Amino acid sequence: MEVTELVDALDEQGGLLAKAASGADLDLAVPTCPDWNMRDLLRHIGDVHRWARTYVAQARSDPLSDEDEKALFETVPTDERIVEWFGDGHRLLCETLRQAPDDLECWSFLPAPSPLAFWARRQAHETAIHRADAEQVSGALSPYDPLLAADGVDELLMCFAVRGRKLLSDPPRTMSVGTTDTGDSWLVTLGTEKVTTDRTTVGSSVPEADCVVRGTASDLYLTLWNRLHPKLLQTDGDATVLDDFCDRFHIRWS
Repeated sequence: MEVTELVDALDEQGGLLAKAASGADLDLAVPTCPDWNMRDLLRHIGDVHRWARTYVAQARSDPLSDEDEKALFETVPTDERIVEWFGDGHRLLCETLRQAPDDLECWSFLPAPSPLAFWARRQAHETAIHRADAEQVSGALSPYDPLLAADGVDELLMCFAVRGRKLLSDPPRTMSVGTTDTGDSWLVTLGTEKVTTDRTTVGSSVPEADCVVRGTASDLYLTLWNRLHPKLLQTDGDATVLDDFCDRFHIRWS
């Protein structure tokens, strides 16, 4: 997706999150975020938006120090203003991304065509997934635009899953992931020393995978981000590969 499309998606997802949170009991638990209530969810995503905006607005080339982050996060909104507070930070982030130059140079932490593309993509999906969290408090989860969801699956598999050692496997195992509505597919190899992900073409000749997972882009997006149960997807072969992936792979703020 292009930067403008990602910022538009960020704008839309933030509005839907605010709508889900408006009038909600802030003490209600968030089922998909253990130990969080709605207040914690709003505080988290509001802080993340302000954190992300700092890098873009200041063209900051190095990570914020602990002291900088402490100062950035020290404002604690009242319950009466927390949805408005979230909306203010979300609006400023969208405005900053739209006004930033294409050749912006600043710190980022995942592969992307440019720092601006990284921040637009990362914040669009950060907000979209937490929109699902807010909606599931009331049980009114709505599906995602297929193109946005497919892009989110791509970010997770191509950028996040290949980092670190959480998913290493001995013996190696493979998982083919494909969308049934956008025609996107990936082959994830859980190796003994590293994890790799390759984009593939649906129907193309690729090595037979231990586990083949198919579903709509929206369902894949929510499942791989641990917001839906894996049993809702079509799985052929060794289903434990998908189950283990979801059990062992979690992205946290830290």
